[in-house]
Amino acid sequence: MSSTILNADYWSNRYQQKDTGWDIGYGSTPLVEYLRTITDKQPAILIPGCGNAYEAEWLLQNGFTNVTVLDISPVLTAALQEKFKDKPVQIITADFFEHKGRYDLILEQTFFCALDPALRNNYVRQMQELLKPGGKLVGVLFNRMFDAGPPFGGSKEEYEERFSPHLHIKKMELCTNSIPPRKDAELFFIAEKV
Repeated sequence: MSSTILNADYWSNRYQQKDTGWDIGYGSTPLVEYLRTITDKQPAILIPGCGNAYEAEWLLQNGFTNVTVLDISPVLTAALQEKFKDKPVQIITADFFEHKGRYDLILEQTFFCALDPALRNNYVRQMQELLKPGGKLVGVLFNRMFDAGPPFGGSKEEYEERFSPHLHIKKMELCTNSIPPRKDAELFFIAEKV
C-alpha cells in the first residue's frame, strides 16, 4: 500500500534538494542510549525509512552484525551503497508496506511521522508482521501536532490506541534525552510482539 507521501520520487527529490530538515547528522540520542544496553550484537535489526542511516552506522561501529536498512528512495539507497561499501549491512530499496522479513528489533526514527496519517494502522500491522515473537519496535514519536506535514504529529493517546491491538506497549514516556529543538516534543517507546 502506498500514498503520495510514500512516493519514491517525492523522497528522492527531497534528498537531491537537501530538503532534509529532520536530518540531525548523527544517530538519535534516545535510540543510541537504548542500543548501548544491548549486549547481543547479532539480533536481526531493521531500520525502515532509514534516511542517511546514522543509527545503522552507529550499530556497525559498535559491532552489530545483522543490520538491514530500507528506504523507498533509490537516490538515497544508492548513496548508502557507497557509504556502507564493504560493511555488513543489507540495503533495500522498497516500499515498507511490501517488505517481507523477520526481525528481532525494528528502530523507529522519523519514519512514522513521515507517513500519511491514513497509513498509521497499516504501519502498526506491518510492524507486527515483520517482528519475530518477542521482537521489539523501539523508537521515538512526536508528542505534538504540526500544521502541515510531513512531519505529521500525534499524541500518546493516539499511539496507544493504534499500537495496543497489535503490540504490547512496554514503555511510552516523554523523552528525557531529546536533542534541544525536540525537547518535550518526543515520546520514547518500546513495543513488543507477544
